[in-house]
Amino acid sequence: MPENKPIIGLSWEPKLPQLSFGTKKSSSNKEAETSAVYKPSSELIDGLFVPPNDPKKVNKFLRKQVKDTAGKNWFDMPAQTITPELKRDLQLLKLRGAMDPKRHYKKSDLKSKALPKYFQVGTVIEPASEYYSSRLTKKERKTTITDELLSDRKLGLYRKRKVREIEEHNRPGGVDKWKIRGSQSWKRAKQRRH
Repeated sequence: MPENKPIIGLSWEPKLPQLSFGTKKSSSNKEAETSAVYKPSSELIDGLFVPPNDPKKVNKFLRKQVKDTAGKNWFDMPAQTITPELKRDLQLLKLRGAMDPKRHYKKSDLKSKALPKYFQVGTVIEPASEYYSSRLTKKERKTTITDELLSDRKLGLYRKRKVREIEEHNRPGGVDKWKIRGSQSWKRAKQRRH
């Protein structure tokens, strides 16, 4: 094979340091550090990660590499990365009992504020038979549950009415409303009456 013929393609050879298996002790520490295959995580050998020789470190490294899933019984559902949008949607799902007065849901774990670790998000697709009856139009379709709920007029009116009812219930009536502003206003009101 002629040596002056150009090589087509890519070739790569890693530049691994020489291993010293002998019993010789090197006089300088620098030589000993460079002769070992294992280097700290900050140092890579020729741009590649070489796993450590220590079995404890290897086991720790392997545990980190295993993907976090819900288990075999849950078809290895992966743990989701929670974005601010997903967090809002999950919080709304926890408070779904307060959204609609006509629907009643089973009591969930309201005391635990922790969000679920394993869940999946999907898109509801209506069958062809519901094209005219209960289909969402393109304008009504939103990217998140939060956007859908905020754009719903009926839910907005219900929320406003409920807030008004709660405020009226908590608002002091009669003589008590003067107590809010302090004793000075109470005296002025008394003077006006006499």
